[in-house]
Amino acid sequence: MRTRSAIVRAVPGKWEVVELDLDEPGPGEVLVRLVAAGLCHSDDHIATGDLPVRTLPMAGGHEGAGVVEAVGPEVHDLAVGDHVVFTYLPVCGRCRWCSNGLQGLCDMGAGTLHGSRPGDPTSYRLHLGDVPVGQGSCVGTFSERTTVDRRSVVKIDKDIPLESAALVGCGVLTGWGAAVNSGGTRPGDVVICMGIGGIGINAVQGAAHAGAGHVIAVDPVEFKRAKALELGATAAFADMAQARDHARSLTNGQGADVAVVTVGITTGEHVAEAFASIRKAGTVVVVGLGPRSDRGIPVSIDELVLYQKRIQGSLFGSAAPLADIPRALEFYRTGQLKLDELITTRYTLDEIGQGYDDMHAGRNLRGVIVF
Repeated sequence: MRTRSAIVRAVPGKWEVVELDLDEPGPGEVLVRLVAAGLCHSDDHIATGDLPVRTLPMAGGHEGAGVVEAVGPEVHDLAVGDHVVFTYLPVCGRCRWCSNGLQGLCDMGAGTLHGSRPGDPTSYRLHLGDVPVGQGSCVGTFSERTTVDRRSVVKIDKDIPLESAALVGCGVLTGWGAAVNSGGTRPGDVVICMGIGGIGINAVQGAAHAGAGHVIAVDPVEFKRAKALELGATAAFADMAQARDHARSLTNGQGADVAVVTVGITTGEHVAEAFASIRKAGTVVVVGLGPRSDRGIPVSIDELVLYQKRIQGSLFGSAAPLADIPRALEFYRTGQLKLDELITTRYTLDEIGQGYDDMHAGRNLRGVIVF
């Protein structure tokens, strides 16, 4: 069949919408008609080359939701008409990591930047003429339709609006989990959230939901600071120096318990600023990506050791997608998690370039493609 998709042909490059050939679902696969896809900064990292991928052209997109249109052989728990959210890290349920509750580190995730079928580096579901086209995170949600492994989708209840549900497949769980799972936020804690985009705003929500006494948002964009205050932040500042001073004023000079770094293009300097803002035995959670070639974090080894501080990486918010996607949507249903309010602007697929321009200009918390 044919589908319209946004691809990047070379890096650095721009997203362009083309018509591709799409495989029907094979064994263990499903065909999904997309309803909505989030414009995450990670896909921009692919276009700039900061996040290297093995296959070009690459059909982008990893955050999305849609409706199952066909199921392949060996798929017994999904049916045509089911509503699903994509998980950009597939879950096998059997490897060492899944067996220990670390589904976000599933061994199947090793191929998410390859673009081919999981386990077969020579097999592709999308083609541009005779040229194989990769799928971002093996899903490629910047497509009107996509065929994916069963283990890359989670079935959800049909009463949840799919435009909002799409966000829990990446940004919401990544940010919420960074504060709650990776950072271990506890009631009464002081938490700094550095960078208020599609992930950082959900770190704010997660910290507030976990009972943090103070949630300090940091972003140079006034619009984003205002949104953070609407969604759970107790204070908001334009830079880390002000946030650090405020955290110390609340803690007898000690500093924040947790600092979550969700800057769009993260550098070692950002991590060092967060490191300087936390107390003894505090935690810095690093979520944002930067150029893979960057090395080094300028922190004092003595301070790391003698103050027993911790720098913690966080992938997908240390989430377990099979459990946490339904849980997040139940929080939404009961009013404990805001999703509708995260969508700043809706775009058509052809407006994807404008969507990323708006992201870079700081005009969006989350832009969403609506198909």
